[in-house]
Amino acid sequence: MARARLITAAVGQDRHRAVAVILLVGLTALAVAMPAGQARAQTSVRPDQTAFRDLYRELVETNTTASEGSCTLAAQRMAARLTAAGYPAGDVEVIVPGDQPRYGSLVATLPGTDPAAAPMLLMAHIDVVEARREDWTRDPFTLIEEDGYFYARGASDDKAQASVWVDTLVRLKQEGFQPRRAIKLALACGEETSDDWNGISWMLEHRPETLQAGFALNEGAGGQLDEAGRRLALNVQAGEKVYQDFTLVLTNPGGHSSRPRQDNAIAAMGAALGRLGDHDFALELNPVTRAYFAAIAASAPDHAADLRALTATDTPDTAAAARLSAANPIWNASMRTTCIPTLIDGGHAPNAQPQRVTANVNCRILPGHTIAETQAEIARVLDNAAIGITTVGEPSPTGTAPPLTADILEPITQVAARMWPGVPVIPTMSTGATDGRFTNAAGIPTYGVTGMFTDPDGNGVHGLNERLRVRSLYEGRDFLFAIVKLYAMQGD
Repeated sequence: MARARLITAAVGQDRHRAVAVILLVGLTALAVAMPAGQARAQTSVRPDQTAFRDLYRELVETNTTASEGSCTLAAQRMAARLTAAGYPAGDVEVIVPGDQPRYGSLVATLPGTDPAAAPMLLMAHIDVVEARREDWTRDPFTLIEEDGYFYARGASDDKAQASVWVDTLVRLKQEGFQPRRAIKLALACGEETSDDWNGISWMLEHRPETLQAGFALNEGAGGQLDEAGRRLALNVQAGEKVYQDFTLVLTNPGGHSSRPRQDNAIAAMGAALGRLGDHDFALELNPVTRAYFAAIAASAPDHAADLRALTATDTPDTAAAARLSAANPIWNASMRTTCIPTLIDGGHAPNAQPQRVTANVNCRILPGHTIAETQAEIARVLDNAAIGITTVGEPSPTGTAPPLTADILEPITQVAARMWPGVPVIPTMSTGATDGRFTNAAGIPTYGVTGMFTDPDGNGVHGLNERLRVRSLYEGRDFLFAIVKLYAMQGD
């Protein structure tokens, strides 16, 4: 295996405030960065991994869906793990809001030796998306290991990282490790149902001292595998798009279906949504996405020319962008705000003209753009003044991506070079949404990094038969433990 080298690229908030970003780039081609034998599932388990698997199983098998689960129970079980490891009661707390008895969160602290060193925050969410047994091949709330994968709801999102964080604090206590900076833990509830209630947002308002930190590590990015299980890249997320739903409403008097109106509400709404579906928001690269597209050119030979053309000048090549957007929906979503219809409801009888039609439009807005300007563009594209548009839920906070400084990237690149020689570390912007949107807006720079490599199909996250490679979980555990120790000893 060829040695890796470090390349410095300029990536920052804008051209006038660039910061150094260290990208680990292998000298070998990405397609052959790992011997084929390393793609096979792990065949032996270390004793410490067996203990961790029990912790992971307990968290995964604690139902934390909004419909019938309890984050409070999950938080209590993880708190018991910490106190059993020797954490005093004053450093471990399950926070349960008075009006949300099932939405408890866990916070804990391993104190640092230097009061002047800003703490670091380890974040994860313990609530999960709904899962119906009749839809799944296996019981979604029983951890099943099969053919090199762990299967269960939350096996990946986000109980993998949540269990690793608890395990990390347990291991540090057992080692007698004394960090320079305090290490804080926050396992929150409500990330999957933020429009109804969100634990991180609530704690920032009611218990801000539990989250205050110099920076935070969170979900949002992992490793990429190809179809054969070879590692392509390790992603580090800095910034994410803003999640926002809009309700569209169109009403008219309706009437008997035998006397059709020219302004049939279903037809008019359908035509307007068709215009929105055909619309592309403005092409735009920010420093993180520009660095991402430049870095992946080596791993995408079929699209390398377009990827280089996209990033060669300050103004992205629109023809290259169009071809890349057509080739990969994630690439398209990384280059522009996206708004799509996701729900529609209308009519009241099969023999009557509809009197009311509603639709939900889901937007993922690029950092630096407001919800109001996005709503105005939707209205312009719909081109029907009769359609009312309102926002759904509390607006998500907006802000800019946190800087990927050398202090943030050095521990990641150092450990990645040792564990996965030749695999590049690439900055990314999340096209989804995490609790990081709240902490970033509160002035806590938050970065997505898990060290867990996932398959190209997304591993069933939010869908059926969610899974995570056994190898990926155990490697991610070792990776995160190692980088936490490095961060914990940094100076400010």
